[in-house]
Amino acid sequence: MRGRGYVLDFSDPSFSDFFAAELDVDIDEPIYAEYGGSKGKRLRCFLQKVDGATAARTLRALWKHRAEFLARTNQPDPVVNAEGRFLSLIAHLTDQAGPDAGGHALVPATDWRHQAELKGALIAIASLPPQERGYAFEAFLRQAFDASGLAAREPFRNLGEQIDGSFLLGHETYLLEAKWTAAQTGVADLHGFHGKLEQKASWARGLFVSYNGFSEQGLVAFGQGKRLICMDGRDLYDSLDRLISLSAVLERKVRGAAETGRAFMAVRELFASAPPRVSR
Repeated sequence: MRGRGYVLDFSDPSFSDFFAAELDVDIDEPIYAEYGGSKGKRLRCFLQKVDGATAARTLRALWKHRAEFLARTNQPDPVVNAEGRFLSLIAHLTDQAGPDAGGHALVPATDWRHQAELKGALIAIASLPPQERGYAFEAFLRQAFDASGLAAREPFRNLGEQIDGSFLLGHETYLLEAKWTAAQTGVADLHGFHGKLEQKASWARGLFVSYNGFSEQGLVAFGQGKRLICMDGRDLYDSLDRLISLSAVLERKVRGAAETGRAFMAVRELFASAPPRVSR
């Protein structure tokens, strides 16, 4: 909304057309004018009357329209951390929606106070002695995954090889490799973890978390089209600082890898303040 009674760049006719085309709703019905006839008041009334799933679908459609408008007019986003706040609201609404049609509970809304605590914990790990950092980092990652409803599992061994844990993203199983070393991770470690994945079931995928990042030469030599995605410490901090759930970050990384072939795309690139110049 851009002011009292206004909704984005909509005129009264285009607002009605939007609801009819996108949501099959007649927003001009008197039931949605209980608070007044302006676009803003009708939208508020509509959102208060519908269930969480419908409200989330409506806001996603409005978000897409907003992103396209900003891209079309070449305007910077006027709202600080707009996407993080939007994702927080969507998570809250989908949590209220209850189980989906298949009887599975939806991912719970993120506890943003816990996100702030996690950010403090991540910063604190850097001051630990080197021999303690690795274990503390793995414990931190488990807490972060659990906070996003990713069903994290403890580290485990399989035929002598160490796997730092696993989690579920959507319906996919991801194995985890986590490192906190002074040097950036190079191609040898990337190939080593990918080799572990190739020995598992064909649907197994991987997340390599390297606190100090990945060398550019290593990423280039590793190549594209692999079964793993990468995350560094800056990604973790940015997601916590911008209040973006880890599940949303990983989903965006998976999509980015599918579209570009790149194993590593930074959060600040995937969640740029300005919207992309293509429709979502």
